Amino acid sequence: MIEYQSTFTYIIENAMVLNTHSLEIPYMMKKIIVVLFVFGLFFPMIAQAQATTTAVPFLLIAPDSRASGMGETGVAIADNVWAIYWNPGGLAFQQGSELGLTHANWLPGLGLPDIWIAHLAYKQPIEAWDGVVSGQITYLNLGEFTRTLNDPTPLGTFNAYEYALAVGYSTKITPSLGLGINVRLIHSFLAPFGTANEQGRGVATDFSFDVGILYRPIALFIPFTNLDLGHRLSLGATISNIGPKLTYIDKAQADPLPQNLRLGIGYKIIESEYNNLAFTTEVTRLLVTRDTSSSDEFYKAFYTTWTQSGQIRRFTLGLGMEYWYGSPKLIAIRAGYFYEDPREGNRKFLTFGAGIRYDIYEFNFGYISTFESQDPLGETLRLTLSIAWGGEGQ
Repeated sequence: MIEYQSTFTYIIENAMVLNTHSLEIPYMMKKIIVVLFVFGLFFPMIAQAQATTTAVPFLLIAPDSRASGMGETGVAIADNVWAIYWNPGGLAFQQGSELGLTHANWLPGLGLPDIWIAHLAYKQPIEAWDGVVSGQITYLNLGEFTRTLNDPTPLGTFNAYEYALAVGYSTKITPSLGLGINVRLIHSFLAPFGTANEQGRGVATDFSFDVGILYRPIALFIPFTNLDLGHRLSLGATISNIGPKLTYIDKAQADPLPQNLRLGIGYKIIESEYNNLAFTTEVTRLLVTRDTSSSDEFYKAFYTTWTQSGQIRRFTLGLGMEYWYGSPKLIAIRAGYFYEDPREGNRKFLTFGAGIRYDIYEFNFGYISTFESQDPLGETLRLTLSIAWGGEGQ
């Protein structure tokens, strides 16, 4: 049986929401499917998978082209402004200010250009606070809809969207260990009305926070060898989207936030004046416990999620490589792989990316190549522009 969120009731019940671009039935059905996908995130599960669903899954969408081109791995790298998403602990090691902007048409495989997502991030070291402050804005546009009831007569139009505003602070606990914390405001506007059988609206506001650590040893010798992994190895861990359930109608129908655990390892294989090659891998897991009728509060899910069966298959896996050429770094080439168990969503794809730096500017793109020709994530292209100043490079 497919498990849907209560937030879907605005689309499913009474066929109240239709796209204004066309009144043809195939297109309307296509729009309904894409809304289900955006809210449920994992399109393949609609067929057979038993994936865990959450509210506002747009919080799990990778915000930058660099990490997305490396198999959507970033928790152990976290060396630019997008560390606010991947691992705020990484900001503690960074110098200078940076501004980043990313845009992507979301789910291009469904051919719906009015669904897009944008991210804006900024970081600023503050010497008096002995740390770095940061901020991020994420905005997901779901397009324009027409409201109808039991007949196709339009009753008006509205735009659906979701956004999140985050602020963070990061500092070094030791010379090798960075700690970061984010606080986030979340707003979801699915529809300005409820269904015919319910009170309330498809509008909800919530909050959450993240905590992340990054370990970069200054010196780490392998026993019985002269091999020093210091400045080459990095270990990262985060738990993001920690917070109370999101409520649209009433608390009985509230949905959990996508509380997510990330663990990763990064290693600089080659580090020289003109050539730099790095490898990274990470695993992620939703810390959410729910059944067909209810879900645990976030603080309880921290441990109940580990009592469920099939623990290994609940992890996703990302692998990535990045090569930089130039002194200073000038041109980058990236590749990666992302895997999710078929029983948990079945996302599997290759990623590719490239970047170029000039002075304080850096431009990156990331591309997703799926194994199935009709996968909605196929041909996803992210474009990111970053401007960094006042630092000595990371």
